Amino acid sequence: MHDGSKMARFENMLLLHLDAAHNLARWLTHSDAIAEDAVQDACLRAFRFFDGMQGSSPKAWFMAIVRNACMDCLREQKRNGSPEEFDETLHTIDAAYTSAALDSPERNALRKADAREVHAAIAGLPVEYREVIVLRELEDMSYKEISGVVKIPIGTVMSRLARGRDLLRDRLQSDQNRAAS
Repeated sequence: MHDGSKMARFENMLLLHLDAAHNLARWLTHSDAIAEDAVQDACLRAFRFFDGMQGSSPKAWFMAIVRNACMDCLREQKRNGSPEEFDETLHTIDAAYTSAALDSPERNALRKADAREVHAAIAGLPVEYREVIVLRELEDMSYKEISGVVKIPIGTVMSRLARGRDLLRDRLQSDQNRAAS
């Protein structure tokens, strides 16, 4: 098969998941710049090995490559002694929250504040919980797909999700209690 049809198949099957890939990469790396590098590297890896794609879900296969590229970037960053960058854009609010269709300025402000709190709580989770939370809750992937991406048993996916959700709930309740006092 020539490269033109491979490129067309690649674009049709995988490039539609670029937003999800970038979202996962930002959550894992806490940096737009590193996330962009990781996703670009993942795209190159995915294209190179596209003909050998395994599994029934192209999205899960691609997200596994993105995750691995992120972990490689984080290991490299740690090896070089680079401090983890805090990326303010990671904590910005989606356009849905800034839409004029929302009820009132007060309600808008509350939604934005709530979203910032949740984003900050997710960003503060250890990576093994953060990645399964992002893949399940933000990217709507199945337990089986997450298991394939993270390369852990489904039972471990479920326990990490449960533990991650507990940690999120505890952090958010702790924040609310601090705000109330």
